[in-house]
Amino acid sequence: MNRTTRIILVVAAALVVLAGAGILWFFSGDEPDEVGLEAATEQLTDPATSATEGTSDASSSTEPADIDGTWSVDTSSGDFDYETATGTFAGFRIEEELAQIGSTTAVGRTGDVSGELTVEGTTVTGADFRIDMTTITTNESRRDDNVQDALETSEFPDAAFSLVEPIELPEEALLGEPVEVAAQGEMTIHGETRPVTVALEAQLVDDTIVVVGSTEVTFSDFGVEVPSSPLVLSVQDHGTVEMQLLLTRS
Repeated sequence: MNRTTRIILVVAAALVVLAGAGILWFFSGDEPDEVGLEAATEQLTDPATSATEGTSDASSSTEPADIDGTWSVDTSSGDFDYETATGTFAGFRIEEELAQIGSTTAVGRTGDVSGELTVEGTTVTGADFRIDMTTITTNESRRDDNVQDALETSEFPDAAFSLVEPIELPEEALLGEPVEVAAQGEMTIHGETRPVTVALEAQLVDDTIVVVGSTEVTFSDFGVEVPSSPLVLSVQDHGTVEMQLLLTRS
């Protein structure tokens, strides 16, 4: 092996290492955080008011609010993009194993969510939401195509959730305090409808009801085959469906 050949091999090995490091940086740790009520309500809270009152909860009140009526998804508040998502969105999180990289989390989201819920007193009597699955995006465009193919969005463009049991809200909800409840409903994905229980956190912030929630699903239950590629060694058949909703009175 002459000197020129050795130099070429060393340079090639260095490029492989750098390329691997670049791929690892691109795929690992760059997924957005899971939904959380604090982050969802933060952009609705006036920092000046919070500073004046000496608290971060500008919506709390000693007088119970009247939340009777129909509340619809508000797509004008906040923004939606893959990184920030301060507005309404829904999506999924799936663990996957990538060649030469290891475990990472695939996250897909869309801001195209519509629907409404109805409140009577402290009871949520109905809720129906629809998600446009054709606009789900991830942090990798090549993954986007696989997601659309797996969900067969050309045939099943929408997913949906419908409440089947009323939700009793604690009195604290009327005071603008955070509350936790469980929603019994039916979720439709890929044209298949299954019963689900969604863990929800909610808070009334001024004139907006903020709701975040998630539920675990098994994709094969909905007739969905998780996508694969040469880079992907394995993808779990189960994952998390998550949502962040900003609702205003209709």
